[in-house]
Amino acid sequence: MSTNDIRIDQFVQDDTWYDEVALLRVLILDASLQETYKWRTLCYTYKDRNVVLIGKFKAYITISFFKGVLLRDVKQLLVSPGANSQAVRMLKFTNASGIRGATETIKSYLAEAIEIEIRGLKLPMKAKDQFVYSAELEAVFTDRPEVKVAFQALTPGRQRAYLLHFTSAVQSATRLTRIHKVIDKILDGYGPNDCTCGMSNRLPSCDGSHTRVEG
Repeated sequence: MSTNDIRIDQFVQDDTWYDEVALLRVLILDASLQETYKWRTLCYTYKDRNVVLIGKFKAYITISFFKGVLLRDVKQLLVSPGANSQAVRMLKFTNASGIRGATETIKSYLAEAIEIEIRGLKLPMKAKDQFVYSAELEAVFTDRPEVKVAFQALTPGRQRAYLLHFTSAVQSATRLTRIHKVIDKILDGYGPNDCTCGMSNRLPSCDGSHTRVEG
């Protein structure tokens, strides 16, 4: 199915999780959600409000519900993307057969997620995050909410490492520069010390051949 957005077509046609993406995409589109491309992945909306997105990872593929914490999750299948995630919950699959076997469950969760938007339900207010965000980072989150979503989806360890990296700078301008330099890594789900060459996201920073780059 070709679209008017080449980024969507490229995401769908990519060999990685091709069958699984096709299955999930049909189920989500059948729920009458609008398909968009955000945060380098497929995002689906209801009246311009984010409802779910598809996430590709090395060992699994996910459907992430933006207000997943409000879902009843009667089958107890939803998991949090990280210990610090207050709202997002996701279904994880490792193969196409798992998605086929969960078709009715996926449909019911999608229907409930849409109903949450129709009813205008709000997320419950929770205690302030255990991590302290600098004023510069808060400003970036306000200007680019997708960065906040991606940051809060990181593991607590990755979040903590970023925050230490940012706040260790004395000058505000330096903190802001450090933040802007790693926004792409945050959006891609990497920590500050993760390798982004595509072979592993647990290796030190490298030049593509896994030769450590100092500094």
